[in-house]
Amino acid sequence: MIDMLASLIVNSTVVALAVIIHHEFLFYLTKFLPRLRVKHRSKLLISVFVSLIAHSLEIWVFALAYFLMHHSADWGRLEGSFDGSLLASAYYSFTTYTTLGFGDIQPIGDIRYLTGVESLTGLVLITWTASFLFIEMQKYWSAD
Repeated sequence: MIDMLASLIVNSTVVALAVIIHHEFLFYLTKFLPRLRVKHRSKLLISVFVSLIAHSLEIWVFALAYFLMHHSADWGRLEGSFDGSLLASAYYSFTTYTTLGFGDIQPIGDIRYLTGVESLTGLVLITWTASFLFIEMQKYWSAD
């Protein structure tokens, strides 16, 4: 088994990378939107699509971590309907990040901790996006 410190460092690094990606996307979106010379409702659509891209990138960060952990000794493994591919890791990450959790893939060993942390991270980042979009909607919704 991987010791607790190594697990904490790896999990924290993956979470930090996801949070930084999210922050940067929303930060630059905030700077970019006012400069656009399009209808206000188009700004909302752009915000939604950019947010979805950010979430997808964050999910792929976790997917890469699952893939590497699964194929490394001592980190545990993913079992069930899992073939070990990067795409299967992404599927597992999408269901975990969104807290959908079909249950067709089960984490075994230390990899379980990243699963729990990803669910919490996904919940927080999705909520952050919802708050951001609500604020943007208040700015632009009635302007057209």
